[in-house]
Amino acid sequence: MTAATAAEQVVTIRGLNVRRGGRLILGDLSLDVRRGSVTGLLGPSGSGKTTLLRAIVGVQIVESGEIEVLGLAAGTAELRQRIGYVTQAPSVYADLTVAENVRYFARVMDVATSEALAVLPTVGLEEYRDRIVGTLSGGERSRVSLAVSLLGAPELLVLDEPTVGLDPVLRLDLWRSFHELAERGTTLLVSTHVMDEAARCDELVLMRDGGIVAADTPTALLERTGASDIEGAFLALAGEAGS
Repeated sequence: MTAATAAEQVVTIRGLNVRRGGRLILGDLSLDVRRGSVTGLLGPSGSGKTTLLRAIVGVQIVESGEIEVLGLAAGTAELRQRIGYVTQAPSVYADLTVAENVRYFARVMDVATSEALAVLPTVGLEEYRDRIVGTLSGGERSRVSLAVSLLGAPELLVLDEPTVGLDPVLRLDLWRSFHELAERGTTLLVSTHVMDEAARCDELVLMRDGGIVAADTPTALLERTGASDIEGAFLALAGEAGS
């Protein structure tokens, strides 16, 4: 990945090991995430993407290693107001409307109601504000979770496969919003297994079997492998790592 000074790094990981049920999930993993970037984690199911994101937000027990986020140890209480986190499963109340969910979480986070409702257009939910969340599709519920994560203008936004179940047009709109947020200074860490989404990232971290195969810009990865697309680059680099 492109070199960054300590001031530019939002996430710094050194020698991270995570073990579950006696099995090593992440092994001796090190990574830097640059401020104001859209950094993608790309890899197949079981590669360790979700475990890595959980470790960064401080909800994953780690065996050893160091994780620093925004200058603090991962999991520090102060970080709760500075990080937005969206899991793969929607984490909002199904019996409330979209607007009621956003207003509720805004009160929890001490965010003004007017500011809270302003996040709805960002995720394409303005016309759904009075709909009960339980009546929405899976992709629409995921967007409600994303709206909640944007409350309080987090410095770091951690998104675990946020576009699963969304139609191609909305996916494109969301990625446009991701880059607009990055331009305003938010750092985004986004996991995906969709190759065309990976190509939209500023920087990519390719993962396989609990380790990092490569980390660089999409352009640099293509040049390094001579591949015509990100899928080809991933397969080439994964093959090198496994040989």
